[in-house]
Amino acid sequence: MTIQIGDRLPATTLSQATAEGPRPVTTDDVFKGKTVALFAVPGAFTPTCSARHLPGFVENLSAFADKGVDTVACVSVNDAFVMKAWAESQSIGLDEIVMLGDGNGDFARAIGLTMDAKGFGMGERSQRYAMLVKDGVVTQLNVEQPGEFKVSTAEYLIAQL
Repeated sequence: MTIQIGDRLPATTLSQATAEGPRPVTTDDVFKGKTVALFAVPGAFTPTCSARHLPGFVENLSAFADKGVDTVACVSVNDAFVMKAWAESQSIGLDEIVMLGDGNGDFARAIGLTMDAKGFGMGERSQRYAMLVKDGVVTQLNVEQPGEFKVSTAEYLIAQL
């Protein structure tokens, strides 16, 4: 079942990219007591994700902060090493955007937002989406239709705040 507005995020462990290497973090570690703008990409280093999705959130960090967002986080069905390398390739500090690896897709499956990318040689991935989470509860959820990039942009989410 797909997560909905008003639902609490399920307890899952992700892997956070840090300067010291991967660090396991729970959904409570990331979301408890905070307002978090979370966006998901089908894959690090993929064209739309690298050229538009991640850069859009970086460019709007101050706008999110002005609207009361404590943390901006990116999640992908990649490992934390890939997420760290992607951040570095985009000149993004790990203190700017929390880069979360969902290497086995456990989080994506738990919230019902997976997609089959086997036709592209990528296996099961996360759908592209953006959500606002307040103290672990989803308050906004914008899931893209396949092949689109409209409702998961940073600008679209900021307009909803």
